[in-house]
Formats: sequence, C-alpha cells, structure tokens
Amino acid sequence: MPIYMDRHYLSEDATAEIVAQLHQEDLKIQDKFGCRGLTYWFDGKRKTAFCLVEAPNKDALIKMHDHAHGDVPNMIIEVNSDIVESFLGRIEDPLKSQNTELNIINDPAFRTIMVIGIKWVSLKNKGSNKFSSFVQSYNKLIVNSIAKFNGRLVQQKSGYVLTSFDSVTNAILCATEIHEEYKKVSDKTHKAEAQLKIGLSAGVPVTQKDQIFEETIKVAEHFCKVADGSIVVSSEVKDLYESENLNISINKKLIHTLNRSDEKFLLALMDFMESEWHSTTLTSDVFSRKLGYSKSQLYRKLISITGKSPNSFIKEYRLDKALNLLNKKVDTISQIAFETGFNSPAYFSKCFQELFGVLPSTYLKEL
Repeated sequence: MPIYMDRHYLSEDATAEIVAQLHQEDLKIQDKFGCRGLTYWFDGKRKTAFCLVEAPNKDALIKMHDHAHGDVPNMIIEVNSDIVESFLGRIEDPLKSQNTELNIINDPAFRTIMVIGIKWVSLKNKGSNKFSSFVQSYNKLIVNSIAKFNGRLVQQKSGYVLTSFDSVTNAILCATEIHEEYKKVSDKTHKAEAQLKIGLSAGVPVTQKDQIFEETIKVAEHFCKVADGSIVVSSEVKDLYESENLNISINKKLIHTLNRSDEKFLLALMDFMESEWHSTTLTSDVFSRKLGYSKSQLYRKLISITGKSPNSFIKEYRLDKALNLLNKKVDTISQIAFETGFNSPAYFSKCFQELFGVLPSTYLKEL
C-alpha cells in the first residue's frame, strides 16, 4: 500500500498537545478508511504539521482526517519510507514519546540540506593510482564529517553527496570542516585538478513539488553548482545559524551568503539553463532577453554571483553536461557535441580540452 506525507497549516494557537490529540483522533477511525498512521512531525515555530500515513490513495487519507477532526491536509505527496527515514531520521514515533498518554511529538520536519560536489578542473590524471587514493581519502572525509556532526547521508555518487541535518549549526560546522580538511587530503596537484563545491539550503519536506524536499534540494544543488571552491548558503541558513549562535556572525571569508534577490535570480537562471542548455540557439542575447535583464545587467549579475560571463557560464554548463554523458559511455563524441548545444564536434573537442585539459576522445579511452 502506498505511503503518503501530508502537510497541514496550523493556527497560531496550535500546540504540540493539540496536534497530538488530533493525531489520536485519526488513529481511532483510521481502519474505517483503510489507513494506518505511522507518525507525524510538529513545528511550533512555523505552525505546520506533517503526517506519514499508509493509505490506499490520497482521497482515503483526506477523508480520514476530515471525519476525525476536520483538519484536512493542504498538500499531499507519495513517498518512499526509506527516503523519508534518510532525511528525517525516523518513520515511526520517537521512543521518548511512545510511553506517554498522548504520545506528544514536538519534532519539526524542517531540515538543512547540504549538497557537496567536485568540479573537475583537469582530467589528465584521472586514471592514476594517486588520483584513486585521493578520491578514497575524499570520500572517507565526507562520510566521517557527516557522522561527526549528526548529519544523515541521503545519497552518494560520483561527484555528488546529498545530506540532511536537523541543526543548521551542525550543517554549517560540517561544511566548514569538510572544506578545511579537503585542503589536507588534496595535494598541490589535485588542488589544480578539482575544486570542492558546497551548497546549503533549508526547508520542509512537503511543498508544491512532487518529491520529498524537492524544492530545498534543488536550491542546494544550484548553490553547489556556482560554489567553485567555496560554500554557498541561503540567507535563511545564515540567519538561522546566527540566531542559534547568539548572533555570532557567519564566517564570511569561507561562506558566501546569497541575498534574497540573488537567490531569486540564480533560481531563475538555473531553471532556464536546465530547459535550454541543449539548444544551439542559446546565446547571451537570448539569455538576457528571457531572464528580463539588459546584457550589461546580466553580465554584472552573473559575474557577482558566479564569477563568469554569460558566454562562459553557458559553455561550462554544457561541458559539465557533456562530461556526465561521456561517463555513461552510451553516445559517440559527435552525438554528445550536438546534444549539448555545440555546432560541431571539432569545436566541442576544443572547448572540452581547454576546460578539462584533455581531449574527449582521450578521456573516453581511459574510462
């Protein structure tokens, strides 16, 4: 039977006790609708609640809530229990609440999401033993730091790590340690070959999107993509960190905070790139027109956030996509060139070598 997570907007006078009572009312009649309430999360600060329910369909879940107390959910998404646990740490009531009469749970589902990536500056030595040793040390560093700061490793694959933290402070401390320790495991050669990229955002599991934490993950991924050798965080993460630490300012030398205007611009920019990067007609002129900026405004904005001009940003974005396609070893170099918006395989190979220090044909042979 499917498992759903729903979101309830609560009144300002809602308390953990009131939400616990509502949950008990659900449990009393759940069998009538073929449902099974697994657990819930309550956030007193943001006045939201999230229920995890096994149900035959969304309609049955809504009817159960409606008949129990009339407080129907505002949003519902279907979820995987393993994924829920990896983000939120549990799929049942916490032990501390299980022996209480009301089973009161005062546990917000708000999480800080951290995405860690590697930007390959050079691929010349990727097949060497020294490089393999570096990757092993890097992976060990990531896993150990996440565990040290009580994070949860949600997903790990080549060049991409997705983590979840209950505490904004722990997320910032973890990102800082990873950044500093990375310098130790990365010798001079590898510093020139790979840059660490970290993006942090914060949010709730259920929004208008279809997947759990989809919106927050997307923001963290966008931050990661522009964080060449640095840590990029949202203004909300910065404010929460300073609030949790008695207004101790965030380390501005190491951590770059995007203001809300820059965040909005970056999200629009990345959404546009995701839909248009493969088009050979995508130019800086199209870029500026679609985003509603003059060419000079777009140039200044991109330079301030990414350090790249519009043309350089478009080209590097396409080459990163091309690298991912080459790693799959499915299409030919010519096919990948055209798929990623280049007008000719020869020009694609030239650009690839300029960015990564090796021809795509040579790189393919070493895979």
